[in-house]
Amino acid sequence: MNIIKGGIAQDQRGHIRFVNDFDMSLVKRFYIIKNADTALIRGWRAHRIEDRWFYVLAGGFSLDVVEIDDWENASTGLTVKKISLVSEEMNVIHVPAGYGTAFQATMPESELLVFANYGIEHAANDDYTWPIDYFTKRESL
Repeated sequence: MNIIKGGIAQDQRGHIRFVNDFDMSLVKRFYIIKNADTALIRGWRAHRIEDRWFYVLAGGFSLDVVEIDDWENASTGLTVKKISLVSEEMNVIHVPAGYGTAFQATMPESELLVFANYGIEHAANDDYTWPIDYFTKRESL
């Protein structure tokens, strides 16, 4: 998992947000998530083969990430890393294959842009889920 730093260029015309170091050559599709409210937590969902990149378009999200140890019977005591994402930081978070994620909007009207490196036809073959309270050992980054 790594953070790809973004930035902003601003002048009298407005501003341009960018993440110039994000190599999108592997990306096959993207989607935008907008939670119904800030109480909802989406997760746990993991991918054994697919990578994901997360970018906050508006507002903020709390992203929990866990490395899966056993795809048939994942340990409940795995360490969950908590990452805070806000649109003002303009960062892309790369979560490689082998990890699970759960996320929650931290501000109303937040939007999360997600990139994936496989087409939608592959999604059903690489989708692992657990209840939201399955992983409990938390660590903030």
